[in-house]
Amino acid sequence: MTDNAAKLIHKRTVFDDWRSISIGIYMALVGYGVMVGIPVISTAWVTQLGFSEVEVGRVAGADLGGLSLGAVIASFFVATINRRLLILLSVAVAIGANALCMVFTTYEWTLWLRLVAGIGSGVYTAIAIATLGGSSKPARAFNIMLFAFAFSQGAELLILPKLSMDGIYMAFIGSYLVGLLFLHWVPQRPVDKTLDVDIDIAEEDGRHHIEHKHVPVYVPWLVLVAVMFTYINIGAYWTYIELASLDSEASPDWVSKMLVYTSVFSVIGCAVATLISNRFGLARPLLVTLVFQAVIVGMLANGINNINVMISMFSFNFCWIFVDVYQSATVANVDHSGRFLALMPGAQGLGQIVGPNLAASILAAGLGYNSVFIMCATASLVAMVVYLVMYLQLKKTIPALADAS
Repeated sequence: MTDNAAKLIHKRTVFDDWRSISIGIYMALVGYGVMVGIPVISTAWVTQLGFSEVEVGRVAGADLGGLSLGAVIASFFVATINRRLLILLSVAVAIGANALCMVFTTYEWTLWLRLVAGIGSGVYTAIAIATLGGSSKPARAFNIMLFAFAFSQGAELLILPKLSMDGIYMAFIGSYLVGLLFLHWVPQRPVDKTLDVDIDIAEEDGRHHIEHKHVPVYVPWLVLVAVMFTYINIGAYWTYIELASLDSEASPDWVSKMLVYTSVFSVIGCAVATLISNRFGLARPLLVTLVFQAVIVGMLANGINNINVMISMFSFNFCWIFVDVYQSATVANVDHSGRFLALMPGAQGLGQIVGPNLAASILAAGLGYNSVFIMCATASLVAMVVYLVMYLQLKKTIPALADAS
């Protein structure tokens, strides 16, 4: 029997309903709103509130670290407690913290309030990812989400710079309130809580039989570790790319436009990611993408100008889609409870804590933005190595899962 004779079976569930997928996508876009808007929000914290570049890194790390902590909290309850109740509680926390940010604007208050807002957002986002991952075709669900994400990212980076600091916070509050109107579309509980897969085996005589395989718990954990290192790169890059460009040969107006235009370019990445994963599975394209992402980030270490920052931003957004689709779908293929899927934003948020804070420490030490981009590239390569270890182990034990799409 060859690897091609064994295929992972995807069973349809209530999570395949268009309403479940739609609300999951909307919630994910809202939950990741701060992460997407970090370049603009970071600049607003500097220009409107007077924070230093180092303080911006700390506040961004607190906000996105809260996202991580909230996702961890959600992972304990997402398989057992009514998810609609969890959403109501998380929205109350996120709205309350954002509202207080408009009242208390000092660095110390903002630091702690963004942590609290991040926790609410983390629980909310974790449930969104668990909802999408419950689909029988998780790669498709995440691809649709990221297709919508590309447009919302462009709109956010276009609109937020035109708002005051309070206006930015109000935009986040409004988006949470809109989502509550469709709360009844969220399935309340998972349909299965196992960490197992069913493999369709095609025998030489043409007959088929089903084999039930237990998936080692290290599989989702290694993916989550790889996600964390991936987002150390993404977090530091996305927090400081605009500020680094302002301190370079690049035109500030050009860089601002590129932030918007390149985000929409990731739409192409959605289509290409689907075509490639259908042909080659999830793992191998992901390994190549992580190496390529390290190259396009590391190229800025030699200096930033209009040309290379454009190439880097376009490529970065293109690759971001690949990484998110492949990593999320890999976890969804084995986790039916939503516990590990709920930890996806946690791993992303943890990377977003470490990345901006590492970058802030590098800048505080006077090492400059070139060292920041070297650190980013290194993090992407570490993610690739971790994921490679997982892939090679699966090829030995469950090859159909290793190369699943």
